[in-house]
Amino acid sequence: MTGVIEGFYGQPWTQAERFELFDWMAAWGLNTYLYAPKDDLKHRVIWRELYTEAEAEALGEVIRGCHQRKLRFIYALGPGLDIRYRQASDRQRLKMRGEQMLALGCRNFALLFDDIPGQLDGADIARWGSLAAAQSQVANELFQWTRARNPDAHFLFCPTPYCGRMAEHHHGGADYLSILGRELSPEIDIFWTGPEIISAEIGVAHLRDLRALIRRKPVIWDNLHANDYDGRRFYCGPYAGRPLELKAEVNGLLCNPNNEFCLNYTPLRTLARYVAATEIWDPRQAYLDAMQEWFAKFTVVGGPLALEDLILLGDCFYLPQENGPQAEALYRLIRELLATAPAQWRSRAGDFQLLAGRLRAFCGRLAELTHRPLFYALSRRVWELREELDLLENYVAFKAAPDHAHRPFHSDFHLPGAYRGGLVPGLQRLLKPLADGSFVPSSTSPEI
Repeated sequence: MTGVIEGFYGQPWTQAERFELFDWMAAWGLNTYLYAPKDDLKHRVIWRELYTEAEAEALGEVIRGCHQRKLRFIYALGPGLDIRYRQASDRQRLKMRGEQMLALGCRNFALLFDDIPGQLDGADIARWGSLAAAQSQVANELFQWTRARNPDAHFLFCPTPYCGRMAEHHHGGADYLSILGRELSPEIDIFWTGPEIISAEIGVAHLRDLRALIRRKPVIWDNLHANDYDGRRFYCGPYAGRPLELKAEVNGLLCNPNNEFCLNYTPLRTLARYVAATEIWDPRQAYLDAMQEWFAKFTVVGGPLALEDLILLGDCFYLPQENGPQAEALYRLIRELLATAPAQWRSRAGDFQLLAGRLRAFCGRLAELTHRPLFYALSRRVWELREELDLLENYVAFKAAPDHAHRPFHSDFHLPGAYRGGLVPGLQRLLKPLADGSFVPSSTSPEI
């Protein structure tokens, strides 16, 4: 199984976006789409309620769209927020949803128990003894029910501790994964995100250790390009941090990407190239090739844009734990300028002004995009980037002026409250993150 999960928190994709995704997948050799948008209310919050006729018809269109392109459609249900594991009525509700989806042409299912309270109530503890055992019982029952109706059905399961850190902290209870490996039917695949929820790297040794616990190869639910946890960023860097040898250690590789569909071209294109690669995997080259393809979407009303500028912008929104090389060079350059006296700058101030000005101008030109959904997805992020670059450019020019030491630096366009204002930025400044992942109070507590 290789492909895409629509599994983020936020507004689900439109039908048109899904069909465009299916065209990409079919052309690129990906084969699986998993329907699991967290904010489809009937996927998670009110999972006991059946879809209305209109809702069911829309899902039927998605299923048919997959089948027409020879893609595997998997429907996921997330009942974990309030399921009563011991109640036959709740297990029957799961089967009623299954019946509705089977009638629409769905043949493959997933049961998700992620992001839920990691404990049972007293009555369920008395019956099963552990959350893993209770969930396994429910999943096994639904799996057998599904297989009786479709012997070829794929069935997947997302555990409550779905990454290494959660398991180490005993989320879901002690020995959750080993109990799950023992109790869950061996024919059911298990999702895993790696050492972390958003894993910069997933190694072969990590997966082999996991396999010993869960008694099967996992299916990777990869959040490398997910951005639902940080609306200020998106990620268009390459599929990276996963060696080619990883593919032999998993039963599937599915990407849960950016909320904004039109920002996912490079992440998914490089995923497909990773899947197809056999001997050599160069993430940076795959990124450059994919950005050249994506550049065709960047037609504007005025004169043409430059591919090099799109790559520079992409480097600014690369991966969660990594800037692209040009963005990293820009950041190091301005840090050096701020840390040294202007007399020591030599050509570095000009280098920064040139690079920052080029990037800021490109961000401004994006307002001319004829692909308006693409512009709207980018607009708030590039606006913020432009504001910071403008402030830094003006500060560098100010410091270079002969009389700067006799007056403070001000900007008429970056005023207190209106710029970097609000409660959330103020809260973010109160605790300072350290390199080891710990937090300490900031030396000063600035005003909001």
